[in-house]
Amino acid sequence: MGSGELVWGLALCCTLAMGLASSGHDGLELASEGRDLSYDYKDALGKAIMFFEGQRSGKLPAGQRVKWRGDSALTDGKPDNVNLVGGYYDAGDNVKFVWPMAFTVTLLSWAAVEYRHEISSAGELNHLRTAIRWGTDFILRAHTSPTVLYTQVGDGNSDHQCWERPEDMDTPRTLYKITSDSPGSEAAADAAAALSAASLVFKRVDSNYSTMLLSKSKSLFEFADKYRGSYKDSCPFYCSYSGYQDELLWSAAWLYKASRDVKYLNYVVSNQGWSQGVSEFSWDNKFAGAQALLATEFYGGKKDLSKYKTDVESFICALMPGSSRLQIKTTAGGLLYTRDSSNLQYVTSSCMVLSVYSRTLTTSRIDDIQCGSVHFSASQIKSFVKSQVDYILGNNPMKMSYMVGYGSKHPMQLHHRGSSIPSIHSHPSKVGCNDGMSSYFDSNSPNPNQHVGAIVGGPDSNDHFNDRRSDYSHSEPTTYMNAAFVGAAAALLDENQRGASATAAD
Repeated sequence: MGSGELVWGLALCCTLAMGLASSGHDGLELASEGRDLSYDYKDALGKAIMFFEGQRSGKLPAGQRVKWRGDSALTDGKPDNVNLVGGYYDAGDNVKFVWPMAFTVTLLSWAAVEYRHEISSAGELNHLRTAIRWGTDFILRAHTSPTVLYTQVGDGNSDHQCWERPEDMDTPRTLYKITSDSPGSEAAADAAAALSAASLVFKRVDSNYSTMLLSKSKSLFEFADKYRGSYKDSCPFYCSYSGYQDELLWSAAWLYKASRDVKYLNYVVSNQGWSQGVSEFSWDNKFAGAQALLATEFYGGKKDLSKYKTDVESFICALMPGSSRLQIKTTAGGLLYTRDSSNLQYVTSSCMVLSVYSRTLTTSRIDDIQCGSVHFSASQIKSFVKSQVDYILGNNPMKMSYMVGYGSKHPMQLHHRGSSIPSIHSHPSKVGCNDGMSSYFDSNSPNPNQHVGAIVGGPDSNDHFNDRRSDYSHSEPTTYMNAAFVGAAAALLDENQRGASATAAD
């Protein structure tokens, strides 16, 4: 009952999809039907970032804003005499999965790089940098030698059979790692992408740390590329369906952006045959993200990267309503619907790519992209992003926000162990594995701790949402879902600054 279950369900969906297609009280105003709503994106952005403080593992800092959490997992890594304290719990569980954690950090860093001015103006840049560093510090610790990366802390099976606060956790903190003899190129390359992207975030504020991040990123990329092999350790929770070529391109693209070393440019040029048109951007499939990054370089004069431009536009054409090349349909309420298990992860990640590419088109003075017989301008692409973000924040048939703590109506039974059991500060006695299950998981009461900013998996294909803790596919948050939302929300901050109507008071 955590990310394992969420992703196990996703695994089945992915397998089917590939076989078939090879393919909170502030900020919300429910306006009259048909009105062009505009939400308080600054408020949503701040809450989306604060969510990460509730996901922290390890010794909490003095400035911790999420007060219902406490210190946890302070001996992680001890069986191997390594320090693996810190990092993020993946979702509603107490396991640390480095592969999706790295994707999370990369998305947060991308937002910080792409929308630095907007996020700074909103007063959230320091909070965002802190969230990024909490992740990068852990990834640095996990990369203990040039050919070793610890990829998981905690036994997923035993963790998911228990319902315990992280502060009480007594399930095995089993360690998993990849080595030259047992490689996992997806995880190593994603970790490389995270560190190189973050190096750009800290370049102006902590140059020594930025330099170290870039150096370790290069080490991880070399490990991923030299010892190629698909990552299997976190199956059945996080299984690789798209292979590792997308992660190698993703990390090389970030390394080129961060270092401007022509070696990485040559890598993506010589391997652009790996690139393919896709219809999702996710913890498993990074092609669209790499393509969006490299298309920016194409417009900057690197014309030998044209395949990446073509492929990212294929991705956009697969999503935009009205496109003659549409692959991903929207619900009757207007929500992109990729698959049922935690669908909002695909919505937020798609919005991140669409937002970045819309900006690329604008800055490159490109009028539009062509999707068969239909053309879409940068403003049309951004408007579609706005419609998706607004759906998440309340403009939907359920008339509710899918972000905890945002709006007058939002999820109350988040599938999240720490949120659903009384805080250790108010209930200091231990809540054991089975007690947690019977007393709190099975309860119909709202969670005692409001995990502000958490975005849930979202509604079903009929725009319906059952606010039930047991419904992990729809009620569980994940770090990468929130991380992608940060970029999408930041891209819309100028909508508020233009004085858009219908923005609710804070």
